[in-house]
Amino acid sequence: MTGFGKAEVQFNGKNITVEVKSLNSKQLDLNVKIPMIYRDREYEIRNLLSNKLIRGKVDFYINYDETKESTSLPINAGVFKSYYEQIQKISDDCKITLSEEPILQTILRLPDVLKVEKVEVTDDEWKLLFSCIDKALEKMLLFRQQEGKALEKDIIERVRLIESLLSQVEPFEKQRIDTVKQRLQENLKSLSSDIKVDNDRFEQEIIYYLEKMDVTEEKVRLKNHCEYFISTVNETHPVGRKLGFILQEMGREINTLGSKANQTDIQKLVVLMKDELEKIKEQSMNIL
Repeated sequence: MTGFGKAEVQFNGKNITVEVKSLNSKQLDLNVKIPMIYRDREYEIRNLLSNKLIRGKVDFYINYDETKESTSLPINAGVFKSYYEQIQKISDDCKITLSEEPILQTILRLPDVLKVEKVEVTDDEWKLLFSCIDKALEKMLLFRQQEGKALEKDIIERVRLIESLLSQVEPFEKQRIDTVKQRLQENLKSLSSDIKVDNDRFEQEIIYYLEKMDVTEEKVRLKNHCEYFISTVNETHPVGRKLGFILQEMGREINTLGSKANQTDIQKLVVLMKDELEKIKEQSMNIL
């Protein structure tokens, strides 16, 4: 399911920003980009994301900016002085006149003059960072819930429409039986008058033929599948795959109903049910 969440915190001159974006996907596909100073606990961050997001193509980012005071590097005075004395001695020996300002700029560019110290992340900063991650995830999950409610409403309406179309099949069933009987009788009349027909046997064949066309079981099963689908949608835990299995069974009953229909009006209703079912399948791909 799609979603977006963002949260920001400040700590010791750092402005830390956490962003998480999610697109539809059958599996969880994590793309995590975090600064080097936070890499020590990347595995823990990934586990947190996996446990809360479950599914989706997820892009997760941590960025931070530091103020000028916190980003300024201290000068290594001993190394600076040593460079200066060596340059001054060489210039005296070679009788070279030096300008002070260019010398200072040159020395600052030399190795080890500026101290680059390893940044250690304190426990307080880690706590604040994980709190920021939780806030971003909460916002994204809220986004998902809002989308889920809209999907739920649309899907339930379509399932109810399938039930409504199913209820319209019944009036055509009796009409279909009468049509089949009439057609068979007309075909018999067209036969030669020398051919004798056993009426009892004829009635038995009609009953057998009509039993093969009976769709009562398919109607009952499809009705039950629709109700089961709606009750499953209302469950609190992830049900995406379960809904997929129910949709397969609904499709099977609709297809069987269509193959047994042998009547134009029923087949039209079957086509409409198939159309709604396909739309439900597309929407259900976004459900966890």
